[in-house]
Amino acid sequence: MSWNLEGLRVTGMYMGEYPVAGRVVLSRVKYGGGIQHTVVLDNPLALRWAVRDRVLLDHENVVRVAS
Repeated sequence: MSWNLEGLRVTGMYMGEYPVAGRVVLSRVKYGGGIQHTVVLDNPLALRWAVRDRVLLDHENVVRVAS
């Protein structure tokens, strides 16, 4: 599997704690070599301090990839 997941649907754990699902709109290599994906969520994520409709998901927190 390629590191570039743009246009694909993913499920994962945001911050290693919150389950999320959505479509990747940007995959990038972070400074230091890690991979990070910008995911537009299917359902907004309500955290204590904000409601998010997109999140930055580190590649190691991606659980499943689908087309």
